[in-house]
Amino acid sequence: MKRRKSIILLATTAAAYPLAATAQPAGPTRRIVVLLGNVEGDPVMQGRLKSFRDALRQLNWIEGNNLRIDIRWGGGDPERIRAQAAEAVGLAPDAILTNTTPPTRAAQQATRTIPIVFAGVSDPVGDGFVASLSRPGGNITGFSNMDAAMAGKWMQLLKEITPGVKRIAVLYNPDTAPHSIYLPALDAAAPPLGVTLVRATVREPGAIDGAVAGLAGDASLAVMPDVFMTLNRAAIIAAAARHRVPAVYPFPYFAIEGGLIAYGPDSGDQFWRAAAYVDRILKGAKPADLPVQEPAKFDFVVNQKTARAQGIVMPPSMLASADEVIE
Repeated sequence: MKRRKSIILLATTAAAYPLAATAQPAGPTRRIVVLLGNVEGDPVMQGRLKSFRDALRQLNWIEGNNLRIDIRWGGGDPERIRAQAAEAVGLAPDAILTNTTPPTRAAQQATRTIPIVFAGVSDPVGDGFVASLSRPGGNITGFSNMDAAMAGKWMQLLKEITPGVKRIAVLYNPDTAPHSIYLPALDAAAPPLGVTLVRATVREPGAIDGAVAGLAGDASLAVMPDVFMTLNRAAIIAAAARHRVPAVYPFPYFAIEGGLIAYGPDSGDQFWRAAAYVDRILKGAKPADLPVQEPAKFDFVVNQKTARAQGIVMPPSMLASADEVIE
């Protein structure tokens, strides 16, 4: 049962940012550098890059013709990410596309003049990337996945799945997670649901299994969105399954890859929409004049196979409201 609708370029962005393809003027090949924090070959990131490239192609930016795209994979290594940002600036590109906070911060530190478009940054104002969402200022703008209301939704979903639960733990890396956004919302959501919020912090992949194991039997788990969780999602999903801990995840692909349920922004849509900003910048627009966009599309995915393996009976109302149910 799958009801996910395809993302249509004109439908999602044309109202505020016209995307109709027009012939590009003759001239030199334009260059974009893409800085990613992920490991090379990550299938989720490959899908995002495809969305970005497809959208640019619809805007008549053709690789090998009038466009060159250089991609750098950070692999979760801060030093490597910083070195790649410096390398990117040395290539003198027309624009830099970043994903998540670490590559965006590295790019900001490396240049204050080359336009930077980010996708998937949770707190661009708090991180100092932009002055405000409506008036970014400087050379950076992009697409935020910040929506503190998501945190309350995660808690409600867990309570609906396990009505008797008294503890809900939030798993995050305090060095990389946007906890200043989500923790207050999680704290506020807990009392009305009759649960206690527990902070489960991890800084190393080796600590994941122990953190999840400590929740077995009397707690559910909410996984906070951050690059550490994304890079280590296979270990988190496996630990939740092994210790039979009901868990909700922040991005749809967590559930697609075996997690129980996931609710969050469609990251592919953000990369699709980012192409419109890159297009406008290549045509002369300044990032300071392009407001930061918040998520436009959210997906709710339920993995019934995982639910059955953990002995969880999904409420019919939840299955009916899901964008995708994996059998």
